[in-house]
Amino acid sequence: MRFGLRFCLILAGTLCLLWPGGVRAQKGKGPWGGWGPGSRYAGIYNPQTAETLRGEVQQVERFTGGKGMSSGVRLLVKTDAETVPVLLGPSWYLEKQAVQLKVHDQVEISGSRGWVWGRTAVIAREVRKGGQVLRLRDAQGIPLWTGQGWRQRR
Repeated sequence: MRFGLRFCLILAGTLCLLWPGGVRAQKGKGPWGGWGPGSRYAGIYNPQTAETLRGEVQQVERFTGGKGMSSGVRLLVKTDAETVPVLLGPSWYLEKQAVQLKVHDQVEISGSRGWVWGRTAVIAREVRKGGQVLRLRDAQGIPLWTGQGWRQRR
């Protein structure tokens, strides 16, 4: 019986030591790979400054936004007035969508401009390509890969 009690105490002590570290290690990434509701990226979209731009996709690339984040997808879109980076969202989410974007596509992007990782970019809410629509956020700017929007799309 003494061995069993000692084992339980050692196990409980080990769990107490490991548990807080495990929670901290998971907090940054979470189930959305750093793209979740509490991330820095999630708070950039501002529905009050929403705009629409039209142009041609010059570049489609993966990027890593910050420490602990999974890769995301960024477009470089040339409009009549400028060439602007457009952040779409996490690559794991975009890979599951029917609409796939490529260089030379003509697109219409609804989004919000913001300061992202040291430069100005448009955070896309939706991208229209021909008759197809790639939805990324709801009207309030909440990413569809989190919360109710993500559950409905699975």
